Amino acid sequence: MNQKVLTIFVLLFLAAGLTPLAAAQAQSGKEGKGVAVITQSFASQAIRPGETWKVYLKASAPDGEMKNIFALVEQPGVGPYPVGIIGIKKENKKDLSGYLYLNTSTPRASLEFVTLNLTVQIQDASGNFSPPVVFPLAFSSRSAQEMPPPGVFTEQDLGPIMVTLRIVDEGDHERRGRHK
Repeated sequence: MNQKVLTIFVLLFLAAGLTPLAAAQAQSGKEGKGVAVITQSFASQAIRPGETWKVYLKASAPDGEMKNIFALVEQPGVGPYPVGIIGIKKENKKDLSGYLYLNTSTPRASLEFVTLNLTVQIQDASGNFSPPVVFPLAFSSRSAQEMPPPGVFTEQDLGPIMVTLRIVDEGDHERRGRHK
């Protein structure tokens, strides 16, 4: 019974176009003038498999209470990975500029032609969330990671997105179908 209720709840959120992070923001319902805002962002939309993907952010909070960066990776065929929560250092709680990074090396297979989306939000000390920013990424051995515009972002490491990307191949789908 509980699983059916949870499934219906998730389907309603997906039908409404809400990500799990946006759902948390909608649930808090505490948007005010002190909410953190991601003012600028940049990430290359294509990189080579195995490269470390850098996602640049500039954010501010008028009250100086930014607490965490929430990062959600969603991959077609795999689904969403667990939400990554990256603490914001004391010196960056009012204004931050720097990059998050995702290690894209995989132990067994290539990410060639894999795509994913990263959704990022900032949480303040009161539990409010900034509006989400979504970054698409495609892997191709012919791509080179683009650099951000010069002079806009600080080269400061804000933290890793702790996700190990998985590869789904046709055999996985066939094996799952036979064991149902």
